[in-house]
Amino acid sequence: MGHRALVAYERPDGLYNCHYSHWGGMNLTLTDKLSTTTPFGGHTPSEHVQEYFKGLLETSSDAPRLSPPTNDCPIDLDPIEVAITLDDIAFTTLDYLHHEAFYVVSASFEVTPYRTCWLGLTQDSETITEAPTIGNGAYYTVRWYEGVPVGDGVMRGRCKALKDLTGDMLDRGVFDEESATRYMIQKLRTWTRDQELHVTRPAQP
Repeated sequence: MGHRALVAYERPDGLYNCHYSHWGGMNLTLTDKLSTTTPFGGHTPSEHVQEYFKGLLETSSDAPRLSPPTNDCPIDLDPIEVAITLDDIAFTTLDYLHHEAFYVVSASFEVTPYRTCWLGLTQDSETITEAPTIGNGAYYTVRWYEGVPVGDGVMRGRCKALKDLTGDMLDRGVFDEESATRYMIQKLRTWTRDQELHVTRPAQP
């Protein structure tokens, strides 16, 4: 099943390259594994991987993809997207149901890990039968203490309970779909008031 995550690396032009990690969402363990010597994680620094990573930072979106070297890295070396904005990743690539985490890596290799929360209610309500998973959610920073994500499990549990409750109230007619979504976003803003929160919603017709 995996614990899927996306990783966005800042480029010299201010855009980002986006990569996939199948297990990167587990306990946010990639946070202290990424560096200039191990840009994609892994236990052993590799000059081939380092040079490949530097080459990707200069690759344009319409250029042929570089061939990745053999590696044991927990992040796929072949990027999903090249030269893209963070907003575009949030709207077109980040799957808030299936990606448990989203990492943003600055040019100086400061790693900011985010947890995701899908705003769709198809799994929590009998009334809602369809909801997009991409571009329909929130991602937020996590508190850390001595290298440990404090309260990560608690917050994820609160998000699940919030969706359960909101779906039930929607089925009872207390909410319509839009007001249910606004209620969830309001709660997330309250719970993360001392943290960073980004909300992404599908474009309205």
